[in-house]
Amino acid sequence: MKRLTLLRHAKSDWDDPVERDFDRPLNRRGEKAALLIGQFARSRKMQFDLLVASPAMRVVQTLDTFLEGYSDPLEPHWDRRIYLASVATLLDLVRDLPETADSAIMAGHNPGLEELILELVPDDGASPLREDVEVKFPTASLAVLDLAIDRWADAKQDVATLVSFTRPRDLDPALGPETR
Repeated sequence: MKRLTLLRHAKSDWDDPVERDFDRPLNRRGEKAALLIGQFARSRKMQFDLLVASPAMRVVQTLDTFLEGYSDPLEPHWDRRIYLASVATLLDLVRDLPETADSAIMAGHNPGLEELILELVPDDGASPLREDVEVKFPTASLAVLDLAIDRWADAKQDVATLVSFTRPRDLDPALGPETR
């Protein structure tokens, strides 16, 4: 069994006049959400052997704040392929994870992360959480998947169970979609 946790970057600041999307920073609400999700991960005693992440500014800042709340040092392995990756690319990245890691966390972007969940978790009506993800995988959300495989290289469609799906608004209603 392998465990894959997916973290979408927190809310970015669209008012910041950056030249490249890659350099877009977080806004204050995003920082608050990332810290809260990190604290949630700590409270649930989540453990990670490996952290792989997009090097985009909003992901870097999300992880800085997430790890502050998580309070456990974890060195990110930056992989530019995660930046705005398709589900096929993300699945290849999962298959390439080192076998020494039993529990990995990947931080990145939508729509790729949402599509990866929908690819890995069967659409058989057995998972109401999958239906929630299908509606939306909001910024700073955290999804935990158990993959019924012994090796990452065996990751494929319909091999996972969505164990949990946590949105910032689940922890603090003030972080819901109607608030800024």
